[in-house]
Formats: sequence, C-alpha cells, structure tokens
Amino acid sequence: MFIFTIDFAFITLNAIHQKNICGLGGYTVKDSNITKESAGQIAVEFLKKRKCAERVDISTVDKSDEIWVVRGTCPIDLEGHPWAEKFEIVLDTKGRIKSSYFALL
Repeated sequence: MFIFTIDFAFITLNAIHQKNICGLGGYTVKDSNITKESAGQIAVEFLKKRKCAERVDISTVDKSDEIWVVRGTCPIDLEGHPWAEKFEIVLDTKGRIKSSYFALL
C-alpha cells in the first residue's frame, strides 16, 4: 500500500507540473449545442494548451451525426527541427472533446 501512495503522489505531481507548463484547462460553452465556428475555436484552444503551439491551422470542420470533427495542422519542434503535425479532434454537440489523433507529416 505504501508503494501505491508513492506512485499516486508522483502521478499527481507530474500532472500539476504539466498544467503549469502549458496552462491546460477546460474550455466551456454556454450553449447546449455548438456551431461550426465554436467547434473550431474549442479545437484551437485545446491544441494551443496541449501542444503549447502558437499557430494552429484548421483545414476542415465537419459535422456527422452527433459529433464535430476538426482537422488541420500545427507546427511542432522536435529537437530543434521544425515539423508539421496533422491532427483530428472529435467533439460532441456540447463542446466536450471525445478523442484526439496526432500524426507527423
């Protein structure tokens, strides 16, 4: 049981440290249903906080059934070399992020 407590404290401290570095936080929407523009804005805010990116380029925002799918690219830095990373963020109709997918171009 003592080992579990140490592991739990380590995970908690890492989560707090990551939050302070990138400023992770929630983005809330007051309406019960979101629009195409607000879906894109939620995805941009999520990526800026998660990836610490200054620029996010959205290529498409699609709605199918009860989800919004936001696709695009954002620049990242891998050991001093600039790369582009494509992303796909899936949101529900209330603006909650259901899943995210990232891949290098």
